[in-house]
Amino acid sequence: MTDSVPMSRAESNKQRLRADIIEAAFETFSEQGYHQTGIADIARRLGVGHGTFYRYFQNKRDIFEHVVQDVAIKLSQLLVDDNAPAVATSLADYRAQCQRIAQRFMDFGCANPRALRLIMLEATSIDAAMTDQVFKMFGVTGKVTAAYLQNGVAQGFFRRDLDVNASAQVVVGMIQGGVMRYLSAPHDEAGLQRYVDAAIDMLIMGMGQADAPCPP
Repeated sequence: MTDSVPMSRAESNKQRLRADIIEAAFETFSEQGYHQTGIADIARRLGVGHGTFYRYFQNKRDIFEHVVQDVAIKLSQLLVDDNAPAVATSLADYRAQCQRIAQRFMDFGCANPRALRLIMLEATSIDAAMTDQVFKMFGVTGKVTAAYLQNGVAQGFFRRDLDVNASAQVVVGMIQGGVMRYLSAPHDEAGLQRYVDAAIDMLIMGMGQADAPCPP
């Protein structure tokens, strides 16, 4: 097995600038919305010329697609370590895991409220291809969620007859509902917490094995 070739300083700088452009676009789109943002706004935020932008991205639509992908990566990073699908071994573990994940998602939402609006409400107004990309992102979310449920069945704390794929889509719908709940009343933290608690209770009671001890 050969050792990887070290990245040159020039290539490292190019990748860093590309990431900086994506982050600047993310912040600008989030603040102004997709349709109200121009390439000049993104370039101005980063302090680069139009030519620099076009060396990395074709147009505004191209950079927005990379922004959506970057948001998906940031969200997926919330589901590692103690929040990975195979961690929970009991209903109590699963409830605690759900609470941790919900808190991390709420923290992300509070830090990036306009970004959630961008993905949930604006992205599907751009074109059919972008709408399809958003739907695929939700599809991936469903597959990841199914892995959590499959672990529960394998560990014995979820019902053996649980349809993990259909149930995962239901869970994704609850997450989407929570995001819309937050966007409609971003300052109602108590109301959002009640929504999260009710959703977790429904998951535990609806999918838990009948003879599994119910967590408090």
